[in-house]
Amino acid sequence: MSETLVATVLGVSLAFVVTFCIATLLAPNAKRLRLVDVPNGRKDHAVSTPVVGGIAIFAGVGAGLAPAMIALWDVPSNLLGFGMAAVIVMISGVLDDVYDLRWYFRLAAQTAAALVMVSVGDVRIEHVGALFGLADVSSGPLSVPLTVFATVGMINALNMIDGVDGLAGSLSTSALLMLLAAAVYAGNETLAYALAVPIAAIAAFLCLNLRSPWQKRARVFMGNSGSALLGLLIAWAMFQLTQSPAHPVTPVLAPFFLAVPLVDCIALIVRRLAKRKSPFHADREHVHHLLLDAGVRPSTVVLFLSLLSLVIGLSAAMAFRAGVAEPVLVSVFLGLMVSYAWFTNSRRRVASAVGRLAEVVPWRVLALAP
Repeated sequence: MSETLVATVLGVSLAFVVTFCIATLLAPNAKRLRLVDVPNGRKDHAVSTPVVGGIAIFAGVGAGLAPAMIALWDVPSNLLGFGMAAVIVMISGVLDDVYDLRWYFRLAAQTAAALVMVSVGDVRIEHVGALFGLADVSSGPLSVPLTVFATVGMINALNMIDGVDGLAGSLSTSALLMLLAAAVYAGNETLAYALAVPIAAIAAFLCLNLRSPWQKRARVFMGNSGSALLGLLIAWAMFQLTQSPAHPVTPVLAPFFLAVPLVDCIALIVRRLAKRKSPFHADREHVHHLLLDAGVRPSTVVLFLSLLSLVIGLSAAMAFRAGVAEPVLVSVFLGLMVSYAWFTNSRRRVASAVGRLAEVVPWRVLALAP
């Protein structure tokens, strides 16, 4: 058995066990630590729930990556930059979970984390693909601001979609699995290992967060710290995958791997600004809220949106492999955003579509729990 395989198996096992144990140990003490999510009119959970999943995932990922770092006796600069950025978003996320920070404090911390990732890890968006069908387009002097904007955008997209038990974790897993497959295809074994570890950590978290016949509601939430950490991780992995000359993957595919949260986030921000509201104004207009209000069960919402995420991402990758030009893929993604914004602008339209779909798709057999 190769050293790489041994390190991977050990890292994945450690990530799963440490995440599960930390979450289980912290949950009974969450109230004393003030890490509890109390239900209100906008939230769908019925009882106060420990918000310790983010801390557990952070610990699990750290434990899972440790064997490889010890074996190498070195921490690559890109991973060091990510680690330092992760500490920043974790601290600000935990403070947000405890004190409910104002949006500008959160944005400041996320921006600082992105800048650390750029400056320490030298991770940045230097080219954006052949958007116009010709040569690759370089970001030039916009490299750093574009990297910060994309990182903060992905963090908040995942945070905004975190409204149903298991949804943010499942969508993160879908994105990371597609990125892992792309890394393996591109021959980037180091990145593949670095992605396998958090996938295992999220899987352990989902054991306590997903609804099932044996678990009628989530035992723990990931909180803002968890969604910020996973958003940062996905952004870092996308940059590593699409900006590496040694293992090139077109940047145009990146948004397709996180299409559901990104499209939902962008459409909502535009809609709120059009109504002269803050982009961070809390409401019940997200895709999961619309589906829940249309009568779809929570676990079915998670399954449906996770499968949709995989279908969109894999379809885009297959289309690119088949020779579809990058400008066409960009146009498709823009078309997805416009179509989604139009479709979800009417709750009646969503409810009607769900009703028609229910006549064809047996929703009740698609989910294991209410």
